[in-house]
Amino acid sequence: MKLTKLFLGLSVAGVSLFFLGANSVSAAEVSHTVQSGETLSSISEKYYGDASHYITIANENKLSDVNYIVTGQILTFDTDNKEVDTALQNAAVAYAPVAEQAAPAAPAAPAAEASYTGNASSAKEWIAMRESGGSYSATNGRYIGRYQLDSSYLNGDYSESNQERVADSYVAGRYGSWENAQQFWLANGWY
Repeated sequence: MKLTKLFLGLSVAGVSLFFLGANSVSAAEVSHTVQSGETLSSISEKYYGDASHYITIANENKLSDVNYIVTGQILTFDTDNKEVDTALQNAAVAYAPVAEQAAPAAPAAPAAEASYTGNASSAKEWIAMRESGGSYSATNGRYIGRYQLDSSYLNGDYSESNQERVADSYVAGRYGSWENAQQFWLANGWY
């Protein structure tokens, strides 16, 4: 009788452990919802402490273009996976911004954006980093370069000097200053 109870108890415990193990999820598995202004590199930096793992995130989510993620998109990846495919990494541009959806993103909280310092050059650099990670070669559909300008504004000249000139002209005409453009970006998630 005691042997039967022991066997029955071990069977129930074994089955319970089997089902618990089958339903458990790795503690290193992450599910991240893309926010406006994020890049795969910035997400990689957040979870891995190193921007170079953007290709790992792209591979695990079967993204065909590492330069194209969308606000609200859910990315899942395992942070224990620390291998970086350097051949793919060297071939890709890691700093393209998140594509905006038709509906504007939720306004960013000014407290979370504490890097605002209030002068033109820092506001300009801040926008460039949010839009493209500072890359003159970043593309996102029809948006090109460091300031993610509509390609029609650049008239086929994607040089760094033209991007700077057109961005300054665009901001002066639309916002009056880079500081005002940054304030608009903080309120709307784009400029």
